[in-house]
Amino acid sequence: MELATATVTVPGSLDDKLRAIAVAGFASVEVFASELAESGDDPAIVRRRIDDLGMSVCTFMPFREFEALPEPRRSQNFARAEEYFDIMQALQTDLLLVCTNVSPDTQPDRSRMIDDFRELGERAAARGLRIGIEPLAWGIHVSDYRDGWQLVQQVGLDSVGLILDNFHIQALRLPLEGIHNIPAAKIFDVQLSDAPYLDIDQMSWSRRFRLLPGRGEFDLAGFVSAVRATGYDGVWSLETFDEKAAAMPTQQVATDAYASLRNLMTGKAE
Repeated sequence: MELATATVTVPGSLDDKLRAIAVAGFASVEVFASELAESGDDPAIVRRRIDDLGMSVCTFMPFREFEALPEPRRSQNFARAEEYFDIMQALQTDLLLVCTNVSPDTQPDRSRMIDDFRELGERAAARGLRIGIEPLAWGIHVSDYRDGWQLVQQVGLDSVGLILDNFHIQALRLPLEGIHNIPAAKIFDVQLSDAPYLDIDQMSWSRRFRLLPGRGEFDLAGFVSAVRATGYDGVWSLETFDEKAAAMPTQQVATDAYASLRNLMTGKAE
């Protein structure tokens, strides 16, 4: 069982985040593209720091507003993807998280979505990389993980799989039973957070009130159980956006994050 966290879960500079995450006990990190860019550091140097801390990079994220866009944005997106692939190879990670499109310009053309993800998957495979599709709860055309799984099947490439984020599933109160239909090999990553049930728009809910496991109202144990029933044995990662944690000491947040994730995965109360 590999426990990880997205860098966005922990406050501070990227260097401070990485050090605190390693000290807390995490085996790997999901690196946010915006945080890497803001650091101004060369990705290869960041990778060496992560190596020195005894960790690896499990995911580079997120790649946004991709599928079913008109030209010239479609061509621009593939050029942008190649730049992301360059960074991934410098970070020595093979998985790119691609969020389903929330742009009002995305077209309701399923064949275009399939073609776009297929080409992206082929480009990734040519470089030894993989693409993980994450259905966002507010995705315009793909918001349900079951539809995301159907999309992965329609793309039909080994290099394209699904990323399951419990927030996007449980915020929509989607049934967990459909997870059992997904082969473990096609689940490329699992992201976890807790949250209170709120009557606000899903984007604001996600970006302000995604908490550590045990601090909200979601049935995280049920979600974990459903994923485990597939035989999944990959990375379990935290991705939280907590306004209160942003003002707390970096190491304290990282230590609390590891304890909460470990407690969830071992069935212990926080």
